[in-house]
Amino acid sequence: MSGAEYVHDGPGRDGARADGVRGGGPGDSGSRRGGADGGGARPERTLTALPPARGRGFARTWWGQAWLKALEDTALDGGQLRRGRGHARQGAVGAVCVRPGRITAVVRDRDRTPYRSDVLLREFTGAEWDRLLEVVADRSGHIAALLDRDMPPQLADDAAAVGVELLPGTGDLEPECGCEAWDHCPHTAALCYQLARLLDKDPFLLLLMRGRAEREVLDELQARSTARAARHVPRAAEDAPPPAPEGVPARAAFAAPGPPPLPAPPLAVAAPGRPPALTGGTDPAGGLDVTALEFLAADAAVRAQRLLAEALAPGHAASPVPAALTVWQDTVRLTAAGPPAPVAARLAAACGRDRTDLARAVRAWQHGGAAALTVLEDEWTPDPEALARARLRLAAAWEDDGPAPRLRAAGNRWTVVGAGLQVRYGRDGRWWPYRKERGRWWPTGPAAADPAAALAMPGADG
Repeated sequence: MSGAEYVHDGPGRDGARADGVRGGGPGDSGSRRGGADGGGARPERTLTALPPARGRGFARTWWGQAWLKALEDTALDGGQLRRGRGHARQGAVGAVCVRPGRITAVVRDRDRTPYRSDVLLREFTGAEWDRLLEVVADRSGHIAALLDRDMPPQLADDAAAVGVELLPGTGDLEPECGCEAWDHCPHTAALCYQLARLLDKDPFLLLLMRGRAEREVLDELQARSTARAARHVPRAAEDAPPPAPEGVPARAAFAAPGPPPLPAPPLAVAAPGRPPALTGGTDPAGGLDVTALEFLAADAAVRAQRLLAEALAPGHAASPVPAALTVWQDTVRLTAAGPPAPVAARLAAACGRDRTDLARAVRAWQHGGAAALTVLEDEWTPDPEALARARLRLAAAWEDDGPAPRLRAAGNRWTVVGAGLQVRYGRDGRWWPYRKERGRWWPTGPAAADPAAALAMPGADG
């Protein structure tokens, strides 16, 4: 709309207005970034002062937040911004006048001194408006969103793709204030924070700052949409039969039978199934290891029974999907299952590790599966936060059980001095006990939440 209710008062002496406002009226100074006032009626809106904003943020929409980001990235003094937020929260910003290239308001300082404050934003050129309107008219959803006082992110992305930056960026919001600050002062900052609240309710204000009022934008979009529709109507459209309706009536859709109910979940299985025996009167084909095949079939039955039990357990749908095992992890798992001697020998020969490494890995697996195997092989240095948590647990572990043992730290491993015992800190925050045997560290038990409990497990002390 045009003809806003904003009184243009002339400047008084010494730069003060006759009504006591420091700084000139809206038309007193030419715009350095926006369009100059005068030279014909220009669109303008004046919005009444908003109530104080205590206890709430200034921008809830993404475009309002983008406006504030442009302010906060531009201002050099964070202290001025904090004061500006305080002014805006306390309702110190008067009516806000929005017009092409400029927003204006009277902002009262803490001592109630009023200052005329302006924030300037570059207007779009005619070519930029043409590209922007083409983008909006090209998508009916963009027009519908604007009419609903919404601005979809895709609209800004589409505009940027044709070289039109709809939202301001760093350095685009230029301040002018009667306090004569050279950067964003508390008054212009308060004005920007207040405008973010107004933009939340009406994104057309941003288009007005860029040079065109809501009615002008909508009329132009309607004209372009009508022209597009006319270009796509065939010459014989009036003689063409009406298009067949898509889909079915809602009544028929609701009356149609729905999908069949899901089948009941399977019953739990108390024990793994017994796979068939593959040995018989006929010799196996060349290269087929029947013993190994029978072992793999039995292992598959055990895993299927366990997976079914886990799937039927409460909360299974929210539990994370376990990572797939590596070849080495699966070799350790199969060896830990106790295969026949020939199968165990084949696994040991094919894994590329010596027998002691495989034996230590199998023992770790028996105490905690893949997590325990990772602790055996993964030596890492906790970050400062994780290290602080670990040290707190170590300091508190022996508070009620006498003096703590002397520990020597190396990465995530704490060794009891002179005892051949060690406790390892896992990435999940649990502690794993180890004992030195024949010059190598061997896992001796499952994980514990407490390092003292881990070292006290049977087997940890030999």
